[in-house]
Amino acid sequence: MKSRNIFEWRACIKTAGLALLLTTASVSPAFAEFAGAGLHSSIAPAGDEQNRPIQQNPMKKEKRVAVIIDDFGNGQGGTEEMLSMPIKLTVAIMPFLPTTRSDAELAHKKGYDVIVHMPMEPKQGNPKWLGPGAITANMSDEEVRRKVEEAIDNVPYAIGMNNHMGSKITGDERIMAIVLKVCRERGLFFVDSKTNYHSVVGKLAVNMGMPPVANHIFLDDLHTTSHISKQMKLVEDFAREHDNCVTIGHVGTQGKKTAEVLRSSAADMQGRVTFVGISDLVRDIWGWQPSPILPSNNN
Repeated sequence: MKSRNIFEWRACIKTAGLALLLTTASVSPAFAEFAGAGLHSSIAPAGDEQNRPIQQNPMKKEKRVAVIIDDFGNGQGGTEEMLSMPIKLTVAIMPFLPTTRSDAELAHKKGYDVIVHMPMEPKQGNPKWLGPGAITANMSDEEVRRKVEEAIDNVPYAIGMNNHMGSKITGDERIMAIVLKVCRERGLFFVDSKTNYHSVVGKLAVNMGMPPVANHIFLDDLHTTSHISKQMKLVEDFAREHDNCVTIGHVGTQGKKTAEVLRSSAADMQGRVTFVGISDLVRDIWGWQPSPILPSNNN
């Protein structure tokens, strides 16, 4: 009976996923990935019909926002401010860095979701900005698998993964199929940060019976308080129109500004939207029930 339920659940995802991929419907066709500074286009790109936003059950009118904050693990600007945020966050932590484990432990203690922020090769940018343990396009299948497994093991309490940079890798079907397979084996979902207009992640996720969850809006592609505030308004508008919004901000150069705006905007938005972890959306929208077949130290 359990295997039958799993089969039916995966079949349901595969049937509905292409029409329900969690990405924005109307976006700018241009997208630039500025590594290191965390600069991205304001709204994540969508390339085809599978990238239409998810619509919840019309009987449930709650508008929900999942805020993912990238680049934890190295004590960058805004880390302390983000880890004291009074709303539920999803904390994306890079592996093999000085504060990787302590950030994960504190985030988990606070009740935030923890995911692995997996370094992946971009189409452009300084390779030094990738950080340790990065996946590059010249790696063999075995090397890619080992990198993903080691990263998962290095980030305690991780329940998912997203890409750090990665505009080149997220367009590579061979590599991303391995990444998603390892995630599925370990009971993790994968969030496409949408740093690539031609990302193959959503299509592969649907074919593999995984939630095709993706980012909609980048908060701090410009490092000004006024811009981040504008982006938060876009987040609310998107959530009110589509029921859900996934947004990504960063610690780092702009981290304290992002934290300040996020705190004030979240207080203003209370009552109109509900802030949730990315796991809440993945569970409620796709009925994600991970069935890890390999041991993990992250549960």
